[in-house]
Amino acid sequence: MLNPTARSQRTKQIALLTIFTALYIVLRFIPFSIIIGPSGGFLSLSDFLAPVIGIILGPYIGGLSVIIGNLGAIGLGRPMIFFGLDFLPDLMAVLATGFLLQQKRSRLAIVVGLNAVLLAIFLLNPLTTVLVFSVPFAWLHIVAFIVLLTPLSLMAAKWQTTLDPKKIAAGLVVLVFISVMMQHLTGNILYEVVLNQLTGSVPTDAYSPMWLAVFFVYPIERTILIASAVIVGTPLIYVLNKVPYLNPRKITANEKNPQQKTTDS
Repeated sequence: MLNPTARSQRTKQIALLTIFTALYIVLRFIPFSIIIGPSGGFLSLSDFLAPVIGIILGPYIGGLSVIIGNLGAIGLGRPMIFFGLDFLPDLMAVLATGFLLQQKRSRLAIVVGLNAVLLAIFLLNPLTTVLVFSVPFAWLHIVAFIVLLTPLSLMAAKWQTTLDPKKIAAGLVVLVFISVMMQHLTGNILYEVVLNQLTGSVPTDAYSPMWLAVFFVYPIERTILIASAVIVGTPLIYVLNKVPYLNPRKITANEKNPQQKTTDS
């Protein structure tokens, strides 16, 4: 049975989960780029919020937030693109930033493994265009994977616990870059597997010209998402670090050690 302190901390987590889920649902209805193809779906502004949710709420509560948010948006009328699996791209982004924020080698290994598997699945799919004008289609995904493998990934995670806005912003650039590229890979895989290989909704001959167009568009889209996450996430994370009472990371630490005063990890 939870003691009063633990109940209070759990209440704060539920409140933050509710707030971010509601914001996520609203942003699901605001498009910023049209998905190329006949699915009728669109990329929404919620895509930039997913990595921030992972940083603030962690991989588990944050993951629950985007799953509920996706289902809620669909229930309110947002078109469903991938037959109920629409939450997966944003879930990958949440898991990436959420696990990296734990600043443990074992969690880093999880993110590296997820990224490697996603990249391999996409590149090995026969519907994928591997080269565009002798340039690898996935060149930016490869760069993000290399960044993930460097010490910079965990360093960027550590910066999210500081009270230095410049470090928070710089760390966000790194973390969101890694996560939105995993987000993009997951969306690409769903677009191939679900809409062609499982359902035949998109004809096979549509993929080559589509990937050619996406090759030029996706770096711009990912840049917009990173910039949006930095603009919104920097002041938000700073305030939460400034007020430990509201910080979900501090709430979790307090729940595990209710008698111990916690400090920034």
